[in-house]
This record gives sequence, structure tokens and C-alpha cells, in this order.
Amino acid sequence: MEFREVYCNNCKKVLGRYNIKFYTEDKISDLLKTTHVKHVRNGHQVSIRKFLKN
Repeated sequence: MEFREVYCNNCKKVLGRYNIKFYTEDKISDLLKTTHVKHVRNGHQVSIRKFLKN
């Protein structure tokens, strides 16, 4: 399965892992604005990356 991870470079941890089948990039960017807004407002560098799980 393929996932997209929301990863905080400053905290060095995964904030969320979302299935590509159900979450588009637009939905994930909306999640960044609502769910993970604390990291963004604190100036942390948040990135979205692909993750493969067998």
C-alpha cells in the first residue's frame, strides 16, 4: 500500500500517515491547515512524502 506521510523536520516525527487511495494531495493540504496547524504556526518545516508499506 502507498501512503503519504506528513513529517515534521524540526520534531523528527511523523504527524500522520494517509492512504493515497482515499486522500488526495488537496485533502492532505486541508488537513495541514486544520489538524497540524500547531506545527506550521510554530515555524516548523512540515513536508509531505510518500511511504510504501508491504
